[in-house]
Amino acid sequence: MTNDLRHRIKQCLSADQFALQQALSRLNRQIAEGPADASHQQAVSALQARIEKSMARVQARRARMPVVTFPAELPVSEKRQAIAEALKEHQIVVVAGETGSGKTTQIPKICLELGYGVKGLIGHTQPRRLAARAVASRIADELGETLGQGVGYQVRFSDNTNEHTFIKLMTDGILLAEIQQDRYLGMNLNNL
Repeated sequence: MTNDLRHRIKQCLSADQFALQQALSRLNRQIAEGPADASHQQAVSALQARIEKSMARVQARRARMPVVTFPAELPVSEKRQAIAEALKEHQIVVVAGETGSGKTTQIPKICLELGYGVKGLIGHTQPRRLAARAVASRIADELGETLGQGVGYQVRFSDNTNEHTFIKLMTDGILLAEIQQDRYLGMNLNNL
């Protein structure tokens, strides 16, 4: 049962995985300390329900995934497969290219095509508020999404994202603030 639950937790939203793992560990300790009784079964049922709810949200997000297309005239589009392979194989990837090659708008779409936005958000930073809004608008337009739905942005005093957002543009300051508020953000990034 434990291995099955552990496997199912990996299929949950990234934001839920740490808390679900902790709940499973507590449950395993309780079961190891004493004989299984009705309270243990209730705890198992409650954990299974939380896992099912999170998995259902992942399935709903997967069903909402926009169709990703890439403009052939952009140099990054030509290198899409190589970039995708590098993203799958490495935690850190540096992509260098000329201004106007499509790095800013196409790399988040490559991540989306790989499925990274299904269990959580694809975070994309821009140094200025205006740039974050403009890039979010451009990517949303290319994906055929309404700004604030599949692609959104968050800048100081304005959050234009929701539970259906796949790609979130933000300023560097917003990302730093989120890291301070969510001590498991770095851990969630590794579980995509």
